[in-house]
Amino acid sequence: MTATRLVVGMGDCKVSNGSGDVLITYALGSCIGLAMYDPVSCVGGLLHFMLPDSSLDAARAGENPYRYGDPGVPALLRELSKRGAERRRLRIAVAGAAEILDRGEFFNIGKRNRAALHRMLWKEGLLIAAEATGGTAPRTLGLEIGSGRFFLREASEPEREMLACRSWRTLGSGSVSAQKR
Repeated sequence: MTATRLVVGMGDCKVSNGSGDVLITYALGSCIGLAMYDPVSCVGGLLHFMLPDSSLDAARAGENPYRYGDPGVPALLRELSKRGAERRRLRIAVAGAAEILDRGEFFNIGKRNRAALHRMLWKEGLLIAAEATGGTAPRTLGLEIGSGRFFLREASEPEREMLACRSWRTLGSGSVSAQKR
């Protein structure tokens, strides 16, 4: 069976339970790529949000909640739940939050996105299992639904596995963190 790549663009989110699907988002700069997977129900989702706080432009957030973290994360959780995922089983990988265009750190969008995401997940009682954030390199984040494998590619680097969730039994064996600051 060939894999179907479902591309998640900026300000976009996709959820799947198709065993042949691969969710992938490209060019994560200061944006956040948030991937979640339930290894029991084999349901996963990927959100690519651009800014942390929708209160800056409520009208735009109403048009597209996935553009912002604060409405986007709860919307992703709702969609996962609709397909049978349970919060207590979710494995989470995060990438992005780089400072690509803001090297002088005037706006700190990447840092603000990362801090907001950590607060949101903490409030939801969710922990990140693998993270590749910060720095100045763009990243690609993906999730294979059939295997539960999270993968990462950084500019001019080969693809690498961030976290494997192949079965419920393997979850207690630890995870690989790919965190960069």
